[in-house]
Amino acid sequence: MRALRRLAYSTLALAYALIVFGAIVRISGSGMGCGDHWPRCYGRWFPPFDQPTLVIEWTHRLLAAITVAMVAALVAFAFAKRREPGVAGRGGVLRAALLAALLIVVQAILGMITVRMGNTAGATVAHLLNGALLLAALAATVLRAGGLGSRLVERATPAMSRAARGAAAAAAIALVTVLFGGLTAKIPGANAACTGFPLCSGAWLPTVSAQHVQFTHRLLAFLLFFHVLGLTIGFTRRREAPAVLRTVRIAFALICLQLVIAAAMVELQLPAALRSLHEADGIAVWLSLFTLAWLARFGAAPGAREPLAPPSPQPAPRSASPAHSMAVIVARGAQS
Repeated sequence: MRALRRLAYSTLALAYALIVFGAIVRISGSGMGCGDHWPRCYGRWFPPFDQPTLVIEWTHRLLAAITVAMVAALVAFAFAKRREPGVAGRGGVLRAALLAALLIVVQAILGMITVRMGNTAGATVAHLLNGALLLAALAATVLRAGGLGSRLVERATPAMSRAARGAAAAAAIALVTVLFGGLTAKIPGANAACTGFPLCSGAWLPTVSAQHVQFTHRLLAFLLFFHVLGLTIGFTRRREAPAVLRTVRIAFALICLQLVIAAAMVELQLPAALRSLHEADGIAVWLSLFTLAWLARFGAAPGAREPLAPPSPQPAPRSASPAHSMAVIVARGAQS
């Protein structure tokens, strides 16, 4: 299980890099860097790298190909280990890995559609949504393999407790916020429609149609901030499992960082580096809150938790028998 967990971790990290690089493609305007050709770039696997947009788009496709290979290797390795506890069957690693494999195929198809449609807003958001679901499936694979703190959470059966419901709501809000961020980046004029932060051009309510999209994105971000703040306080007071507490605190820290990046991004006139960092941190927020929701509901998968070493037996104290006590008295008398 340990080797499978490490492979799942590596695949998740690579998929995260792929999604983040996809945002860089969009932000840099490189979505059509290879023209309308797919999967080759201008009809060639290795075109002349003489344009920055071509290099960025080609690198994104290369990352996608490597991620597909990693997911396939993850499925094959999980299938080979299917007889181990916690790998096959319901709640096992193999099913989550198979779901990730299905989603990566859909991601490739959506990538082709996005290119053929000229990177329209709808196709781009659908591509982003499927990428977020792919990350969730890979995170579930890691969690079922005992990673991301799942081995530290005791849960005999899935429980939709108050904590689980709150964490699931936070994950849902985070996903919608990320999607609205992608929509804001694609609709013409929406990115720069609201100057100033947190108000929209000094007003509480937007007045222009392009402002509505960005202002909705901001409202969702603040809703997420206060919701996760409440979860952090509530989980601490109720003394939830250490892995759950650690995850909700990481998520809240990432949300605070996201608000700081957003404020700096708006005040500095949307520099590309901060926009890319904003996207990367937003995906990390979604990933952390999905992990929190999973931990709060499911805990560790069967066979994922490594058993602790049994305590070494301590020798039982010997009770002094009457014969032993008499022998001691006789020996002491002989020495005197």
